[in-house]
Amino acid sequence: MIQKMKLALGGFALCASAGMVNAQSFPQREVTLIVNFGAGGATDVASRALAQGMEAPLGKPVIVQNKPGALGTLTPAYIAKQKPDGYQVGVVTYSTVAIMPHLMNLTYTINDFEFVAGFGRFRYGVAVRADSPYKNLQDLVAAAKTGKGIFFGAPSAPNNLAMFELGRVAGGKFEQISYKSGTETVTALLGGQVEVIVQNPSDILPHITSGKLRLLASASPMRWVEQPNVLTMKEQGFNVEIDSWMGLAVPKGTPKDVVDKLQAAALASVRNPDVAKRLEGLGVDPSPLTGKQYEETLQTGYVEMGKAIKAANLPRIN
Repeated sequence: MIQKMKLALGGFALCASAGMVNAQSFPQREVTLIVNFGAGGATDVASRALAQGMEAPLGKPVIVQNKPGALGTLTPAYIAKQKPDGYQVGVVTYSTVAIMPHLMNLTYTINDFEFVAGFGRFRYGVAVRADSPYKNLQDLVAAAKTGKGIFFGAPSAPNNLAMFELGRVAGGKFEQISYKSGTETVTALLGGQVEVIVQNPSDILPHITSGKLRLLASASPMRWVEQPNVLTMKEQGFNVEIDSWMGLAVPKGTPKDVVDKLQAAALASVRNPDVAKRLEGLGVDPSPLTGKQYEETLQTGYVEMGKAIKAANLPRIN
């Protein structure tokens, strides 16, 4: 009996030792970064820039895959169910954790993840086609107040929340059509499928420069550096602003040593001047947050967004 106990304890020690070695030697192969929106949009391009900058600190390739759909919630739902070994890392955005749980029945909660790091803060703007009859935000609101309903395109929750909140504070009606990425949303606006969108600088600035689109307002707390004369929504008399972040997460139970290595690589990447410049070019402010800081941002956002969604009387999607 004693001999069996010794063997069992010896086996446990070997397993524990093996686990420590595995964590210390992570990664032994490529890491997959799964992006929750479609290829070509701001989240995708920013995530690819981050992934490239993570390769040197990790010493292994970081392969990017896209898993869009369900307003960005498919990726976190997938990541939450993966093996907690650090080889599957998900882009888990503010919208998917702080906003969408108030609007959808999801298979995950914030407690299903170990948060690795935050890496970017979005800016948003309200845009219409250059030939639109809405020359300014007041024109758009006036049309929405007629009750006919103004159709807008949005790929995620911060974008649509801005329009619904504008409708609430101004007494107008806006109706949403969902798309899988910012690129698809802009294409819909250019093609006339929707009348207005709320998107990031990278998605709409080229079309503003070419004269195809017009920026009516910054939907963020600050004006755009690229369009400094365009006022924020608040500056135009509408108490509406949106904020959103991007970050990385792995399944709950991933070893701390592995999370720490991923965090160090992500923070080194976003602090890399070349990566930071690429993010800024997308209209994304580089925002290096530790996993703990990012989780706290999401926890606070969950409470604040719950209040905003309730005030806007937004219906549940499912």
